Amino acid sequence: MSTRLACVVFDAVQPRAVARFWAELLSWEVTVDRPGLVDVAAPDPDAADVALTFLAARHPKSGKNRIHLDLASRSLDHQRVQVDRALSLGARRIDIGQGTVPWTVLADPEGNEFCVLEPREQYVDTGSIAAIVVDTRDPGRLARFWSTAAGWPVILDDDRLTGIRSATGQGPWLEFLRNPGGIRVSGRVHLDLVPYATDDPAEEVARLRAAGAVPVRPSDSRSTDPPLVLADPETYEFCLLRPHSE
Repeated sequence: MSTRLACVVFDAVQPRAVARFWAELLSWEVTVDRPGLVDVAAPDPDAADVALTFLAARHPKSGKNRIHLDLASRSLDHQRVQVDRALSLGARRIDIGQGTVPWTVLADPEGNEFCVLEPREQYVDTGSIAAIVVDTRDPGRLARFWSTAAGWPVILDDDRLTGIRSATGQGPWLEFLRNPGGIRVSGRVHLDLVPYATDDPAEEVARLRAAGAVPVRPSDSRSTDPPLVLADPETYEFCLLRPHSE
């Protein structure tokens, strides 16, 4: 089988405030609200189940995140409405060296970068989030790892960008964007995987390690019991959670 991409995780000094920003911007719902942990998810039960999770952090963000979200738009007017709505909720415009581009680059209230895209055909059926975008030195290599990890096939593959997506054709793309300079730290955003309830977590850990994942701490090297912190082939951390049935 495979593990499943469960959520995009943001470290936040004020997780509830940032979660409310994203819930209102995406028209999603807060599904879990506990001290230090807030989940936001799409209300559509048929949508691909990739949630946003906000975890308490002690220190404010510094530096650019390795992972960001691209938001979809249906028209140029809708793109403008999305940008205006984000700004009214507490986002701000930022310059990360994008130059003159048809999309708008913003930061959420804690500085996490995201883009509001112009209309694009490949994102017409993704829902609010068009893509989860990962900066990488080698898009093809990292996409192959995450294709194995998430069970999503490679749909788009060129020198600059490699994209994978659920075989159901629902939900966002997971895209790997070439960044020749690399990103020294992963920033405040990472991905979490979860095994299916019927699968053996130990087998899934072994499968991920065979695909190129490595344990982050020496004490994890023999562990097969989620939650477990691993690193992808470019040494950026992700978590393997417990199956949802637990």
